Amino acid sequence: MSTTVKAEPAQPGQDDQPRRPVWRRLFIRPEAGSLVGAVAIFVFFFATAAPFRQLDSFATVLYTAAVLGIMAVAVGLLMIGGEFDLSAGVAVTTSAIAAATITYQFTLNVWVGVFAALGVSLAIGFFNGYVVIKTGIPSFLVTLGMLLMLQGANLAVTRLVTGTVSTQRISDMDGYAALEAIFASEWTIGGVRIRVLVLWWLLFVAIATWVLLRTRIGNWIFAVGGNKDSARAVGVPVARVKIGLYMTVGFAAWFVGMHLLFSLHTIQAGEGVGKEFEYIIAAVIGGCLLTGGYGSAVGAAMGAFIFGMTNQGIVYAGWNPDWYYTFLGAMLLLATLLNMYVRRSAAKR
Repeated sequence: MSTTVKAEPAQPGQDDQPRRPVWRRLFIRPEAGSLVGAVAIFVFFFATAAPFRQLDSFATVLYTAAVLGIMAVAVGLLMIGGEFDLSAGVAVTTSAIAAATITYQFTLNVWVGVFAALGVSLAIGFFNGYVVIKTGIPSFLVTLGMLLMLQGANLAVTRLVTGTVSTQRISDMDGYAALEAIFASEWTIGGVRIRVLVLWWLLFVAIATWVLLRTRIGNWIFAVGGNKDSARAVGVPVARVKIGLYMTVGFAAWFVGMHLLFSLHTIQAGEGVGKEFEYIIAAVIGGCLLTGGYGSAVGAAMGAFIFGMTNQGIVYAGWNPDWYYTFLGAMLLLATLLNMYVRRSAAKR
């Protein structure tokens, strides 16, 4: 006599496949590769450079990362949206020159000059985005043209106004002290100097992460970066999203420019050229794809942190600083390969 055993039907919502381990789910995150790289570089310099182990040295690393990281996060968001901004580095200098020149030449309260510079930075971002959207010209060419225009204008205007290549000092003008506290204050705790820019950096990373992962705007950013035509077909306001991302880069350029102005008290008109590539590289190391539609704000911040550790670690180790870009290029290549593997793993999942 045989007995027939009936299989129990699967319950609704029951997963037929075993749940992947936590470490595997974390590994397919965009910032996974940069996290692995950051840990490796930290261990390397911790072992080879004695000053790197001191708290005040690590605070310097964080500050170096923050100066780059605020811009890297904004540029990373733009890259997730499928665009580039090669004028970002020079735009930082433009904002600082605008604030100092407007304040000094018109004998205004420094607050007026700072907000006028914000208007200039947002206008630059809006112009970049508007031209890219309305003409269809690749953002590489549009922002390269803006880079050259700003570079020339920075030098020409500064020479015309001051007779030199640096701005006038505005540290004795009304409103300067309050703005210095906002953009460039610092504290010494236990012999370690903490700069306010590091706190601003962490705040901006948190806000950008929340926008990307918890808001409709974040979904729109990923959508337009992945396929703008499909995004437009389902009602995503592609033009507004992309112009908004360019203006976000403009805001970040203004903020970093104000920090430099109130930290250094004067700005050299030729500064900023080449910085745009560092912002893009930091975002790529952090997992943002050059093709758009993939990445994270945390990853871009992690890429900036890797920059900071490398920049200062080479100095602390006593190496020839000429090797910095060689080291950086190797990191970029390795990060790109690792990010490609992570992306493919995520796609399979």
